[in-house]
Amino acid sequence: MTAVLQDPKERFLAEFLAVQKDLPGQGLSWVESRRRRALDRFEAQGLPTDKTEDWRFTPVGLLVDKAFEQAGAAPKNFEPARFALCDFPVYRLVFVNGRYVSNLSRPLPKGTLLSSVSSILKTEPKLLEPYLGRESSGHAFNNLNTALFRDGAVLHLSRGTVLDEPVHLLFVSTAGKEATASYLRVLIVTERGSSAKIVEEYAGEGEYLTNSVTEVLSGEGSRVELIKLQRESAQARHVAALRVRQEKDSVFSAHSIALGALLSRNDVDARLEAEGADCTLNGLYVLDGAQHCDHNTVIDHVKPHGTSRELYKGVLDGRSRAVFNGTIAVEKDAQKTSALVYNKNLLLSENGLVNTKPEFKINANDVQCRHGATIGQLSGDALFYLRSRGLSLAAARSLLVYAFASEMVDALSILPLREALAEVLHKRLPELN
Repeated sequence: MTAVLQDPKERFLAEFLAVQKDLPGQGLSWVESRRRRALDRFEAQGLPTDKTEDWRFTPVGLLVDKAFEQAGAAPKNFEPARFALCDFPVYRLVFVNGRYVSNLSRPLPKGTLLSSVSSILKTEPKLLEPYLGRESSGHAFNNLNTALFRDGAVLHLSRGTVLDEPVHLLFVSTAGKEATASYLRVLIVTERGSSAKIVEEYAGEGEYLTNSVTEVLSGEGSRVELIKLQRESAQARHVAALRVRQEKDSVFSAHSIALGALLSRNDVDARLEAEGADCTLNGLYVLDGAQHCDHNTVIDHVKPHGTSRELYKGVLDGRSRAVFNGTIAVEKDAQKTSALVYNKNLLLSENGLVNTKPEFKINANDVQCRHGATIGQLSGDALFYLRSRGLSLAAARSLLVYAFASEMVDALSILPLREALAEVLHKRLPELN
């Protein structure tokens, strides 16, 4: 007997009622109330449509066309380590289908906190109460994450802590006969003068939905580099949000590398709440076939002497689609702000399409702000020059595309990741012709 597919909104509401007793944090009034408030917001908002401004170029139907069931435990003898891009010295947490796998993880040394959300909610929930889900907002899928998250990672660095190795958060999804969904939460709190490099990596096989929210609270004078590698399966849907709150003289940089997923949506909300904060957002998306990638970013300068730089680059082939909305807001008290936002795209086929809108909302009068966007194809003159030096057409095209994309790879400070990504791009470029 074929089941009748419910209205997507009603289906999500019914899912919450079905699983709420099994979600972590039961019995904690603050967790339960935040979940319920998020679900109420979702119910009031409804799902976005093609008439929703921030979603009008992205096919929401691909996110709700199936009854994605909450993912279960990984199958026996499943080896998530094989999904990692490369192996390098790190502190690591591994999650499979949204569940923490302790025997594959390497936690931090004493004095710092690196653990799973579900574990902390069982043992020391008061540590999370000031942060976890407190500022839940955004679109419908962000609120669904707050209502339905099952697990995720917590990193808390005490004052002055400087990690000697990166933190690697590996999230692997696997689907069986039915499409599945994982709701993941990441919380990063860095106290005054601390420093860390964090790698969030998403990969998997089969048809599934990943819905993740990462919250970063960057303390005074702290330094955080966050690298996100999105290498989901060709059938996956990936919806993610990054929320950043920066204190005085903090330095935060995020690098988003999007190579996988049938559809991916990335929202960034960065707020420079104190004087002298510095924020960098970099992104690279390489798409082919029918892939769709959407980046929607907001950097809000609240106080004076803030600096932000934003550069996203895209390479599109086949019938792929990309969307970029990059907004930088400068509040009236944020004098002496320096900010720029650029989006650059390279089309390798006649059927690729980009919708891009970098913009400023400025309410201060003493600022330095620049923005721009480009969409173009490979230069005929450059191709002619390389071919005149003996390169084939395919080799010349690959070299030029790699030169365009490599700027974003070279910006990564972790050498093994740079080398591994360079190899991935070299292998993939011949397929983009």
